[in-house]
Amino acid sequence: MRHGEVENPDGVLYGRLPGYHLSALGRQMAERVAEHLASRDVTHVVASPLERAQETATPIAKAHGLDLDTDARLIEAENVFQGKTFGVGDGALRKPGNWKHLVNPFRPSWGEPYVDQVVRMMGALNAAKDRARGHEAVLVSHQLPIWIVRSYVEKRRLWHDPRKRQCTLASLTSFTFRGDRIVSVGYSEPARDLVPAHLLAGAKPVKGGQGGGKAFGA
Repeated sequence: MRHGEVENPDGVLYGRLPGYHLSALGRQMAERVAEHLASRDVTHVVASPLERAQETATPIAKAHGLDLDTDARLIEAENVFQGKTFGVGDGALRKPGNWKHLVNPFRPSWGEPYVDQVVRMMGALNAAKDRARGHEAVLVSHQLPIWIVRSYVEKRRLWHDPRKRQCTLASLTSFTFRGDRIVSVGYSEPARDLVPAHLLAGAKPVKGGQGGGKAFGA
């Protein structure tokens, strides 16, 4: 699961920075997904250590009477633009000193290598599968790592257009195992009606990347 909307009045790329919590709408998204999953056979709930992921996972764990676990492998991807505004025509990209970070989109040169994200996310998936074997687990993470591990499992190239990621706020990307092998991948958006239109997959980008300054980041 990707976390819910974050309170981000300054519209920065918050990345791994501490102190970024769910907005009121984000908490509503988390509750909606907890209700959606209430009848599922969930026996393990684990989240990235970042506040927004922990707060998203808490109502899900509570609904199933489970303790919430933390796995650092589910954390957001590293990004050199963390803490800066980042948009088309404004923000960090206007500064020539930052252009050196954009030389290799295939790795990518501005942050954690895609291959490294696959390794850690697959490790987290397999650990959760072992903990919940025969049942279901919910892992709360962030848009880019979720999309990258899905791309890997579905045998797509890892470099991509960020605007085309199918990983909306509070969405569920489901991996079904048969034994130790992933046999299918699913996707759903239980809180879609709560997601601002400009943040849905395929929406046109908003100047500055924030669209109101609350949820820029992943």
